[in-house]
Amino acid sequence: QVQLVESGGGLVQAGGSLRLSCAASGRTFSSYAMGWFRQAPGKERAFVAAISLGGGRTRYADSVKGRFTISRDNAKNMVYLQMNTLQPEDTAVYYCAASQKFYGSGDEYDYWGQGTQVTVSS
Repeated sequence: QVQLVESGGGLVQAGGSLRLSCAASGRTFSSYAMGWFRQAPGKERAFVAAISLGGGRTRYADSVKGRFTISRDNAKNMVYLQMNTLQPEDTAVYYCAASQKFYGSGDEYDYWGQGTQVTVSS
């Protein structure tokens, strides 16, 4: 089992940057692909980024490609989401999740964190 705890959210002005962190517990962390999702008020949860078990492959939603970077440190059981050039439409609760499938959809993620709020002011 994997427990996930996100941190690093906050309030930032448009054009600014934030780095989200996700701390994972459990010795099987490196057996999971990791993803970031977000949910804005009144909207469905949306995929943001994913990274493979060893970190060699990444994929991104079109809306964040070129602005966000996902990374992981398996030695520290950590996953990160570097978010640059933030825009008001990036405002959402951001969730870290673990899946056995790198190309898995949201329903194929087995473990989820509690989320961290990101608010981007214009």
